[in-house]
Order: sequence, then C-alpha cells, then structure tokens
Amino acid sequence: MKSPLGRTLSRRGFLGGAGAAAVLLGTSAIPDPAGATPLQRGLPDNPFKLGVASGDPLPDSVVLWTRLAPDPLAADGSGGMPRRRVPVHWQVAEDEGFRRIVKRGTAVATPELNHSVHPEVWGLRPGRHYFYRFKVGTDISPVGRTKTAPAHGAHVSSVSLAVASCALWQQGFYTAYQRMAEDDLDLVLHVGDYIYENGVPANGGTRQTTVPDYLSPETVTLERYRLQYSLYKSDADLMAAHAAHPWAVTLDDHEVDNDWADDIPQNPADIPGFMDRRAAAFQAYYENLPLRASALPNGPDMQLYRRLVYGDLLDINVLDTRQYRDDQAAGGGLAAPNPDSLDPNRTMMGWEQERWLLDNFERSSVRWQVLANQAPMAETDMDDTAAVSVFMDPWDGYDANRRRVLDGARNRGVDNLVVLTGDRHRHHAGDIKADYRDPAAPVLASEFVCTSISAEGNGSDMDSYSQLSVRANPHIKFANYRRGYLRCTVTEDLWSTDFRVLPYVDRPGAPASTRATYVVENGRPGVQLAGEGPIV
Repeated sequence: MKSPLGRTLSRRGFLGGAGAAAVLLGTSAIPDPAGATPLQRGLPDNPFKLGVASGDPLPDSVVLWTRLAPDPLAADGSGGMPRRRVPVHWQVAEDEGFRRIVKRGTAVATPELNHSVHPEVWGLRPGRHYFYRFKVGTDISPVGRTKTAPAHGAHVSSVSLAVASCALWQQGFYTAYQRMAEDDLDLVLHVGDYIYENGVPANGGTRQTTVPDYLSPETVTLERYRLQYSLYKSDADLMAAHAAHPWAVTLDDHEVDNDWADDIPQNPADIPGFMDRRAAAFQAYYENLPLRASALPNGPDMQLYRRLVYGDLLDINVLDTRQYRDDQAAGGGLAAPNPDSLDPNRTMMGWEQERWLLDNFERSSVRWQVLANQAPMAETDMDDTAAVSVFMDPWDGYDANRRRVLDGARNRGVDNLVVLTGDRHRHHAGDIKADYRDPAAPVLASEFVCTSISAEGNGSDMDSYSQLSVRANPHIKFANYRRGYLRCTVTEDLWSTDFRVLPYVDRPGAPASTRATYVVENGRPGVQLAGEGPIV
C-alpha cells in the first residue's frame, strides 16, 4: 500500500518525487529528450480533437492537459499518432488574446503515455483566471480558461463548485457538461464514472451515431481503454466544460470494472488477470485527465486521494474508495446489516487514507470541510417496513469505517462537514445521522448526491426508487430522477446547492433549470429547503 500524500500538494513535493518521471511527463523544466524534434511536415490532421483541460488548482499552480489524437478512433488506440516523441509548446496568459503571456514551456508527448502531456505550471498568482493553449507544428489548440486557488489562509468570501458523475456515452448526450461550461465556477468536481467499461453498440445507442465495431466488446485492455476515452472525450460538450473550468477528478468503479474492490473484480472468474486490467485502466485514466505527476500510475497502483484548499473557507478532501477497500459484504447487492458490513476490521477507504483524512480534520481551521466522495454515505434503506435493507457497495456496507470518519470529524471539532457524492443516478439531499433508528439522534453531516450526466437516459421527475428512498429514509429530504449536475455556492454563513436538471438527454440542446435548492447553515449540520428555515 502506498504512503498517503501530505496535507496539500506542494511544489517541493512535486519536484522531489517527479524527477524519474519527468521525461515521460514532459514538464517544462526538462530539455527535449533525444528524438523529440519539431514536426517538419506536421501531422496529417488537427491533433487537438480531444480538446484541452486543466486541474488540481493550487494558489500558485495548475496542471494543464491535452492529448494529441489526429485520428482519435484509430483501431490500435494510438489516436493516429506516429510512434515518436513530439514536442508540445504551451502558453499561459492573463488575457484570451495572449497579449500578456506570463508562462510558456515545452512538454514532450510520448507514445508511452499515448501522446498526452500534463505540464505543471508554477509561479502563478492566487485566485486569478488564466488562459492557456498548446501548439504542435503549425497546429494551435483551442483556448482553455483556468483559475488558481486563493492564497493559503486568505479570507475567501465565496466559492462556486459543480459536481458531476456517471457519464454513459451511449445512453444520452452530454448537454449537462455544456450547461456547466456556461456557469461561473471556480472548480468542477468529477466524483466517478467518467467513462463506463461497457461495450458500445454499433449504432451508438441513444445517440444513433455509428461507431466502429471494435468498440463493441467490453473494455479490458490498454488499447481498448484508450479507445473508450477517445470516444467519450470527443464529445464537444465535455470538451467545453474542461476548457471552461479547472477540474479535480477521482474515479469510481466503471473506469475499471463494475463494483470492483481493490484486487477483486465483479466476476470472481476474472481474478487471475484483474490486476493487469486495473493497471491498463489506471494508465488510460491518467493519460486522459488533468492529473499531476503525483498520480502517475505505478502498474495497478495510483495515488488519487488528495486535498485542495480554498483559503480560510473550504477544504476539499478528494477520496478514493475503490483502490483500498475490502470486498463487499454479503456478496454485494442489497442485504440487511450483517456481521461483515458491521465488522470494525473492514475498510472502504484503507487505513492509511483514513489516517490522512483524520489528520486533515485535526489540522484544518477552515469553515467548511468537504468530502468529494464516490458512493452515498448516508444510509439508504430500500425497505419501507421495520426491516432494513441497504446496498453493500456504498458506505452502508462499511459501517465501522463510516463511523470512524464521522466520529473522528466530530471529535476534532468539525461542525460543517459536507459530503458530495455521485453513483446513484439520482439527485438526493439528506442528513448523515449518528443513529438512523432514533429520530432524535444528532445530525453529523450533510450530503448532496448528484444525478448522472447521461446514465439511464432521460429519466423523470420521480421514479419508484426515488419515491421509496424518500419514504423509507426520513433523513433524505429530496430526490429526483432527471439527468444533470450540482451547482454549489459556498459562503462563510451558508452552503447552497442547486439541483440542476435537464428535461431530456436523448437529443442535444436541452435547457437546464434548478429543480430545487437546499442549504446548510454554518454550525448547523443538516439540509434545509432554501427559504424554509431560519437562516442565522
């Protein structure tokens, strides 16, 4: 098991740990290696067909991303690139016209990393918007806009976030990403299922877009994962959202295999080759997202949990609840709480990550603590009788780990804990309680669950699952089955979450609206419908 990161990412930590990987990563401080020569004749087509991105903002730094792919769906997964190293020039400016360039450099795109580059730009000013672009030969990328985090300890009056998850390409258009791109945001949190491992039907499913037949098998190999990302990332709405805002990402199960747990796949028959599959999935994930050098995979291992700080207002603890977990209790699925799900020796997040999180709680003095988290933490009882039936894959299947986190937060004086979650393909707003059988038990935290970007198609305002989840769980105050995302505005006194919904995703261009807004008051855990309670 890998050692956890420190409290925050830092330039010293990056320089100390990235030297061996610098040539592959293409950081601007490294001269072009032998063989990385300018393209004399250019590439056969525009190499920036997958767009640009930025991520993991610090007060003085962001990581930029692009991947060269003139033919994104080339059958061998190469993106149509020659097997050679290619210099990629980048610029960062204070203005969209690039008249005030503040940083520039050259990264090296290598076939080993599918011609992706992840230059980490340092020496930026805190809390500032910047524009960036890449150039290869005579080709210039689209322009992206990013924003650094506020200075450490600075007073911050407001932060705006979006939360997204569960984008299944063949089940709908990614219009929610376009609506997100149009919002005024400081950061996008993607909390899992950026892709799905499922094979893609030849007609593109709901999209009715013909795709090559070699995309029909389930994704297992590195070449196939690369192709899956190429297909998903060629979506114009997803590219727009990446270009508009910096992102912080973490994976859930479908980036690898449904319901995988550490070294155990969903199908036990697949165990012999699973770690090779996990290594392939992790490499493709890194290649296609704006992740720093600290996340460069080492075979089937990748450091994803980390902390982003927004001045004195917000700590965002980005979790990884897949890579270190024990296998699901009771064979997974729905079950009553049982000896395995209650076992204090079982973990969902791993012991080192748990210690890292509790240490963050101990040391932090910001107003709001956030868990950017894959699967629902509040109990979700799917039996509306006196019996209890809960899912074993989310935190309900790892009750002791959940209790240690919540008790650890309370014992360390954290009274504004907000959990931001995906996975469920539905919007939820709810309270996380000390005891769900006792109506008078204290509320320990608040949870906002975002619906899917496209998984399960259009949806509806309510379905039977949503109705049951509200009926059987009084602590779940709101549920909705439309597609969309969360938009959160955080101030010193109030956390406000808009549940953004789209009326359809079976065709492009849907408008977005706010179905409901729920708030959390400073010092008062628990969600309230906006306008219903006293705001103090």
